[in-house]
Amino acid sequence: MKPQRPYLLRALYEWIIDSDETPYLLVDATVAGVSVPEAHVQDGQIVLNMSPNAVRDLVIDDAFVMCGGRFSGQHFELYLPMNSIRAIYAKDTREGMVFPEEEALMLDATEAAEDQKGPDASPDNKPGLRLV
Repeated sequence: MKPQRPYLLRALYEWIIDSDETPYLLVDATVAGVSVPEAHVQDGQIVLNMSPNAVRDLVIDDAFVMCGGRFSGQHFELYLPMNSIRAIYAKDTREGMVFPEEEALMLDATEAAEDQKGPDASPDNKPGLRLV
C-alpha cells in the first residue's frame, strides 16, 4: 500500500483551512533534499506558515511538498520531501498530527527489501503480513 502521510497531510491541511485556522508545518531541515532558508532553521528544524496568504503555488504531492514563500521580504522556493515533515497543526488551537519518524525508516527498509528481491523473484505462495 501507499504511505499514509501524504493523504493525512492533505486532509489535515484542508481541515485546518476550512476551520479558519492557520496551518503550520514542522520540518526536519536535516533530511536530504530539503530546501528551506538556512537562516530560519533552529536546532535542525523549521516551522513554516502554510496558509494561502503566506505561500504561493502550493503542491502537496505523494513524495514532496513544494511552494514559494517569503522570508525577511525575500522570495524562496521551498521543497520538502514527505519524510521531512514531522507535524502539521493549527496555529491557535495546536490541533493537528505528529508523524512518526519510524514510518520513513520502515518505508526505506521495505523499499530496500523489495529491491533486493528483484523483479524475477517468484512468490513463495505463503500469506504474509507487513507492518505498515
